[in-house]
Amino acid sequence: MADITDIKTILYTEKSLNLQEQGVVVIQTSPKMTKNGLKEVLREYFGVTPVRINSLKMDGKIKRFRGREGQRNSFKKFYVKLPEGVSLESSEA
Repeated sequence: MADITDIKTILYTEKSLNLQEQGVVVIQTSPKMTKNGLKEVLREYFGVTPVRINSLKMDGKIKRFRGREGQRNSFKKFYVKLPEGVSLESSEA
């Protein structure tokens, strides 16, 4: 079952800020989050029903530190299209 703790952050990059003008919010979550789970969390905690949700899986990059290989954490990104005139910040209670 999805929970609010599975949402890591709302991304604020140049691309995501351009998408916010079109009503799309980019959310970074844990890899186990699903579209239906995210929809439930948004409905329960923010009171918003999204119009559309697109997702993509980001595998962690392999990095070297002092000659040893390691891997960054994997995560999922969701592009959430919100109804017109609604934002997550204004919907918080």
